[in-house]
Amino acid sequence: MAFETEDYQARELMRDLHGAKPAVYWTDFLLTAVVGWTSFAAAVMLRPYSPGMLFAAAAAAAGLYRGLCFIHEISHQNHRAMPRFEAAWNLLAGYPLLMPSFVYVGVHQSHHKVSTYGTSQDPEYLPFARNSAMTVLFALESFLIPVALAIRFLVLSTIGFVSPSFQKWLVVHFSSLTMNLAYRREATPELVRTVRIQSGLVLLLWLGFAAMVWADILPGRFFAVWLGVSAAISFVNTLRTLGAHAYEGAGDPMDREGQLRDSIDTPGALWTELWAPVGLRYHALHHYFPGIPYHNLSKAWRRLSAKLPHGAVYHRVRSRGLAHSLCALYRKGRQSKPR
Repeated sequence: MAFETEDYQARELMRDLHGAKPAVYWTDFLLTAVVGWTSFAAAVMLRPYSPGMLFAAAAAAAGLYRGLCFIHEISHQNHRAMPRFEAAWNLLAGYPLLMPSFVYVGVHQSHHKVSTYGTSQDPEYLPFARNSAMTVLFALESFLIPVALAIRFLVLSTIGFVSPSFQKWLVVHFSSLTMNLAYRREATPELVRTVRIQSGLVLLLWLGFAAMVWADILPGRFFAVWLGVSAAISFVNTLRTLGAHAYEGAGDPMDREGQLRDSIDTPGALWTELWAPVGLRYHALHHYFPGIPYHNLSKAWRRLSAKLPHGAVYHRVRSRGLAHSLCALYRKGRQSKPR
């Protein structure tokens, strides 16, 4: 079956699923934030390493991870349809977790463009299928990402406030959530201003945390719990990222069909929703139709699965689980010949 015919059928099937529902976004995100931060507070206040504390920390990691994942939706949905949602996300998730929205909004789009996907200008792509050691190292270094974020926003930002040239360097080299170290941002005046404002708000919030610890309003283990929860979030998100693509690109741009073939859906059930929340388990479908809001992706998947012909490309981009995808990626890297 020609992909053009399949693509036409798929577009017709998806025609009514592109409208975002702000009430769903707000309700889901606010409830998620309440659960995440309530659990975090319990983990801070309960006896260290007690069963209750460990359970609360796990619940905090799950809730705050889900909350963070809404940044993916912010980068794709029209801001005019959900005014102030990004600002609320920053206050309840981005700033306290040292992940302000500018590190992703304006960056992630390059992971979808047919001119940059899979190339050196794709911030979220590396040739893992050709190097198993790279895959393992990428997974392990995820535990250090919270430390890198703390250095970026609590140390280097202060230098950027007094040195415009260093601030511009930070924007170009150290202001993107990216796995591809060759990726560079353009330091436009608008972006520099956004980075400066959001970095300042992050710093003010964290100075407030430090002041509350110093005044014994918060216990000192607040920072240790934050580090542990953030490291867990980072590790799970890294595994999810590794399971989202086949990573078989050779560095050349891929068209829409190529992106679909190189991406993976993991429909799963409750467990899958925990490690790939907010629609991220439908990653191939998302690359196929990036504008569909997360709350319509399960409906879109069911419709495509039921109505596209048996030989359609879309039926061949499905994984039965994260472990299966990770093992397949690792085996490909082990079997790949050095280039």
